Parts: sequence; C-alpha cells; structure tokens
Amino acid sequence: MSIRVLVADDQEIVRTGLVMILDAQPDIEVVGEAADGRRAVELARRLRPDVCLFDIRMPGLDGIQATRLLAGPDVDDPLAVVVITTFDLDEYVYAALRAGARGFLLKDAGTVLLSQAVHAAADGDALIAPSVTARLLGAFADNGPASPSLPHPVEALTEREEQILVTVARGRTNSEIAGEFHISLSTVKTHIASLMAKLGARNRVEIAMWAYETKRVRN
Repeated sequence: MSIRVLVADDQEIVRTGLVMILDAQPDIEVVGEAADGRRAVELARRLRPDVCLFDIRMPGLDGIQATRLLAGPDVDDPLAVVVITTFDLDEYVYAALRAGARGFLLKDAGTVLLSQAVHAAADGDALIAPSVTARLLGAFADNGPASPSLPHPVEALTEREEQILVTVARGRTNSEIAGEFHISLSTVKTHIASLMAKLGARNRVEIAMWAYETKRVRN
C-alpha cells in the first residue's frame, strides 16, 4: 500500500519539486496539493491522507494554524503532519510542534531524508530529523517563546525509560533504539507508550521536548 501524502506550500516551484520527489518514490503517492493553509485543511479533511507535508509559512492560514486544526489536542482523529521550513531556528517550528505536528524538515533536507520523514510519520516512528534535533529543540528549550511546560510524570520513570527518553529526544528510530539496547521492537514500543502515558505526551515530539525542557538532554 502506498503512503498517501498531501503537500502544501505557497511557492509553486517548491511545491512542484516536493511533489515530483515524493511521486518518484515507489511506495509514496501525492494525492493532493495546496497553495495555502485553508485549502490544505479542506483537502486534508476530505482526502484523509496518511501524511500532510506543510510549509510553515503560508498565506491566509499558516502551517501552524493548519496543523492545530488537523492534529491539535482537541482533534478526535488527528492526522500526521510534518512541517517544513527554510530556517532551522525559526520560532514557528517550536509553535508547530506544540500545535501537534509530528515533526519537521528543512527544505534543503534532500530526497532521502524527505522520503524517510514521510515514512516515519506514517509509521508513527522517528518524527524529528536527527541532524537538527538536538540543536533546535535544545535552543528552544533554553530560549524559546513562553509556553506551558509539560506536566511532571504521573509516575517516576524507570532507568530504562530514562535511557529510551534520551534516544527519542536525539531522533533515533525504533529500530535504532532496539539495536542500541539489544531489545525487540515491541519492547521499544512498550517503553515509548509508557513514556507517553507517564508524561502526558501525545507523541514522540512531546517526549523529546519534555527531555530538553527538563535538561535531560543538552545541545
């Protein structure tokens, strides 16, 4: 089964390039494209793609607002949204993650990383490009815009959960975590599910943000 993707970017040349790259992948199909956030939300709700790839800056309704409408905490059946941006220290990236985005990419990420990000988001796996995870999340944890911190754990983390927490914050995939600790994929998923429950996190992005906000990982 192909991964169905919706692409939204107000710059036609960028949007066309993203569509061409994704459509060239054997197991990815672009099912829609939009030049602004309102159209993106409309198409996403109608088409229910596996992954939405949104530019963070769009006219009318930007990528943050579109993400919140499709993947925010009040959405009953959230879609997987990955935001893309030109700037690796754009304050809007942090806001997009808070709005429910599963991750982000830089527009110069390249074909391989773009494909990997789409697959990861579709699988609910690695959600932040490892090359920029530590620097960007670390910077925003220290200097980012004011926002409510994630709650304290409802239950203390185990030693293994603390270890898994750090690897998630560094952008490791489930397979990489399993290999590093010599455990099965199902065990990794169990630990991550436990972390989300204890931290009140909705996804891996919020696990990573919590790790940086609590200084468990430093850039």
